[in-house]
Amino acid sequence: MKHRIFSGARPTGRLHIGNYLGALQNWVKLQDEYDCVYCIVDIHALTSMEDTSNLQANIHEMLLDWLAVGLDPQKSILFVQSHVPEVTELNTLLGMITPLSWLLRVPTFKDKVKLQKENVNYGLVGYPVLMASDIVLYKADTVPVGEDQLPHLELTREIVRRFNCLFGETLVEPKAKLTDFPNVPGLDGKGKMSKQAGNHIEIAMTEKETADKIKTAFTDPARLRRSDPGHPEICNIYKLLGQFDAEGRNGIDEKCRNAEIGCVECKNLLIKAINDAMRPIRERRKELEANPKALEGILTEGAERARVIAQDTMRLVRKNMKLL
Repeated sequence: MKHRIFSGARPTGRLHIGNYLGALQNWVKLQDEYDCVYCIVDIHALTSMEDTSNLQANIHEMLLDWLAVGLDPQKSILFVQSHVPEVTELNTLLGMITPLSWLLRVPTFKDKVKLQKENVNYGLVGYPVLMASDIVLYKADTVPVGEDQLPHLELTREIVRRFNCLFGETLVEPKAKLTDFPNVPGLDGKGKMSKQAGNHIEIAMTEKETADKIKTAFTDPARLRRSDPGHPEICNIYKLLGQFDAEGRNGIDEKCRNAEIGCVECKNLLIKAINDAMRPIRERRKELEANPKALEGILTEGAERARVIAQDTMRLVRKNMKLL
């Protein structure tokens, strides 16, 4: 019997190549080894979203990207969080046994408070409880995480242990599957690729849009002229090229340091590498986009499959909590 993985993502619209390299590639590979449950967590998105007018469009765009890169509804359960109402019930029940002090110590809560000082809501504080509900509702025993996310998963494990201690063995305690999430640099040279920073390349961009974005990208700040020696170790273009064409990057390091190749030439290499890699994904996305009813069907079927597992979990939860 395969182990079951749960992972999810907030619907923020079209995904970028940082999402692809950092998570989606790994999700696709996991489908062959695990029973995978992948969720578009729209309720989570509400903790920082006051305007929901684009929420459905964002869900649609995210699903298109998921399917285009290779997530397979025949292999994995793909669904929207709110389409399985049992998650909110379990969230409420787990909230009754989770100490407030556990939630207030979560580092990401403090970070989010700084980002949205005018919207520190109840859902923001209870975010980890909802995250725990997502995982244990579907009996997932494995969660792919990077090392920096281990504290979040450990809180889920603590909640599960506390629940099982109070009400008997009920919920599956998930384990981490440590995954190396590459740090994908943004085009502005100021950190990782992010939609919020606007330094990203969307998976769904056209080849021309991709080229235009890369042509205006920030490069080696110490290299002002073509004749200046470069410093590839600090150049985001060089780092991105390694993600898409590691073999083709061979020799660029030395040529850059000796001013035998310029930034424009490196950008052109990156444009070709990204467009070559994204071309089949973009073609697949266009095909999927032409059949919106099929997309609706995938989410409907996914929610039905997910709900079978969720209802089984909740029957046991209610029974052991003496709610039946």
